[in-house]
Amino acid sequence: MAKQKYYVVWKGVKPGIYKTWKECEMQIKGYQDARYKSFATLTEAEHALSNGYVKSTQKKTVIAPEHPTKQAINRNSIVVDAACSSSTWDMEYRGIQLWDGKELFLMGPYRDGTNNIGEFLAIVHALALLKQHQSDLPVYSDSKTAISWVKKKKANTKVQATAHNKKLLELLRRAEKWLNENNYPNKVLKWETEKWGENPADFGRK
Repeated sequence: MAKQKYYVVWKGVKPGIYKTWKECEMQIKGYQDARYKSFATLTEAEHALSNGYVKSTQKKTVIAPEHPTKQAINRNSIVVDAACSSSTWDMEYRGIQLWDGKELFLMGPYRDGTNNIGEFLAIVHALALLKQHQSDLPVYSDSKTAISWVKKKKANTKVQATAHNKKLLELLRRAEKWLNENNYPNKVLKWETEKWGENPADFGRK
């Protein structure tokens, strides 16, 4: 039997707490810039609803202990992640400062996207922002695919153009153009989820 979850909708048709994914989906499906997340207990959901979306979706990072066979996390870094709904295909991405959890950017949602596209755009967005501020901070992503696309300076996606994703595909072309026209000192590193826990920039969606 599936464990009971509680879904908080901060921005949707009717903000509040819902006991099933179906009820939650009715509030956010097709809603521009919807904000929601699931929680394990009603108490957590109630606190999250009152604390707001940004504060409630910042995750505490469990730093792995120093060990000669394990790579330590560079806390002075930027961490990015993306989320894409399997029901609405709305995609969004964001980046945070690892040392204090401050959100640097939150983009989307964009229609008819994929998680890989979001992860790729998040990395490039972070690199461009860091270059603008002349910063050499590293960027963490938990997506091997997106990291490989950045290295190749090309998003190897099979997503087709639709009536809804014109803006998204334009962002993709701009990101590829930026990578081909710019050099940067920042390292793009893999966030090791199995060792360190969930990516701190994770959206915490279903």
